[in-house]
Amino acid sequence: MNASMPVAVVSSSPRSGSRRLVTRWVAALVAAGTMALLGTVAPAPVRAQPAQLPDFADLAERISPMVVNIRTTERARVASGGESDPNVEEFFRRFGIPLPGRPDPRRGGPRGDEDSAPQQRGVGSGFVISPDGFIMTNAHVVDGADEVIVTFTDKRELKARIVGTDRRTDVAVVKVEASGLPAVRVGDVSRLRVGEWVMAIGSPFGLDNTVTAGIVSAKQRDTGEYLPYIQTDVAINPGNSGGPLLNLRGEVVGINSQIYSRSGGFMGISFAIPIDEAMRVAEQLRTNGRVIRGRIGVQIAPVTKEVAESIGLGQPRGALVQSVEKDGPADKAGVEAGDIILKVDGRAVEKSGDLPRIIGGTKPGSRSSLQVYRRGSARDIVVTVAEFEPDRATRRPTSAEPGSPPQSAKSVLGLTVSELTDSQKRDLRVRGGVRVDAVEGPAARAGLREGDVILSVDNTEVSDAKQFAAIVSKVERSRAVSVLVRRGEWVNYLVIRPNR
Repeated sequence: MNASMPVAVVSSSPRSGSRRLVTRWVAALVAAGTMALLGTVAPAPVRAQPAQLPDFADLAERISPMVVNIRTTERARVASGGESDPNVEEFFRRFGIPLPGRPDPRRGGPRGDEDSAPQQRGVGSGFVISPDGFIMTNAHVVDGADEVIVTFTDKRELKARIVGTDRRTDVAVVKVEASGLPAVRVGDVSRLRVGEWVMAIGSPFGLDNTVTAGIVSAKQRDTGEYLPYIQTDVAINPGNSGGPLLNLRGEVVGINSQIYSRSGGFMGISFAIPIDEAMRVAEQLRTNGRVIRGRIGVQIAPVTKEVAESIGLGQPRGALVQSVEKDGPADKAGVEAGDIILKVDGRAVEKSGDLPRIIGGTKPGSRSSLQVYRRGSARDIVVTVAEFEPDRATRRPTSAEPGSPPQSAKSVLGLTVSELTDSQKRDLRVRGGVRVDAVEGPAARAGLREGDVILSVDNTEVSDAKQFAAIVSKVERSRAVSVLVRRGEWVNYLVIRPNR
């Protein structure tokens, strides 16, 4: 008999007791047989272990002396209005909201005068990056300030000079005359994981050394700025700008810079500049006082899935060249509007935002190889990278002149087109193309407008209205047709679906 099977012991007990004993024995035998058939033993109950939340107390105590409050003043004309809160001003400036005026407290008049007077303009945060007094913060915290005052946790106040600012990354470095300051350790952003605990220290609304915590919500978040941001749910408010974002090892992984808000207050979404990018900018600011970047002179846009499929690219990737600066590096190299830049020196351009970051990090004067996708095939173009210049005002797009076209054609796509005059081609800097005179049906649904210039259809360059009509006559109504459209100074792909 199996050792695990129950054994009945017969005794000289009364009949009723014997029946109970046999009943227990049979029940035990059935239970044991069932467990044997299942081949398992009933598991012991598992006791849930309480989740251990991180304790930020030691970390906050150790890092706080490295975080500073930054107060700025500027000399400006005193205007009408009441005395304002510098924290509110900092928020208004960050999000481009005009500031209300203030009265001249010395005169009490409603208008003040033309004289300048020092006015507190905002507060922010920063952190020490070297013992000899270099401090990192946001560019928008100190931009335009005549005086920068840094306050430490021991209540010391020191005047700082602005070493340099970079508006494109929103990074700035200031310097105080001090030595032996406790400095932060820089972390490895590549090791940062979504869901990881992080902590922020700053001066929201002027409340020095306020500690908040949360988790990393996303990485490489493209917000339209020059850098991909770290998204967190750490509470960030006006005054936190420029403060550090730290991991549980006490290493700085980002600079708290922006929030998403419909009310002006924290709504659970905040953004931090990755510290590796910020340190590269800071190094250039300390060395040159400014950031030197490369440029090739193109305006770009994302490549949508629909466009990628319609032109044979497959997956949406690369950066669509919408316009090429006349006589710029790309223009001289042969890059054309409508090209899709897929690689730079072998580095893949996965999305359009990658291109300015890759080119920006390229040394001006160097030669780079661009892989571009043009009319169904890839080709390599060598471009000499120039130095980035300040942004220039962009002329608003205008429609092409109607002219007096010698020939027109109406297509099954819902387009009536005409040929471009020689003067229009010169003005647009194109070799060919046709002008859209009227739009209806499929073309109208795709977004084409009167005055647009069609440069290519299904990766075939259009030279004139006759060729355009020949191309369109072969279009199958059951499939989408990609057209490269020039609108003013910009080009883009539009997808027309004839069967809809």
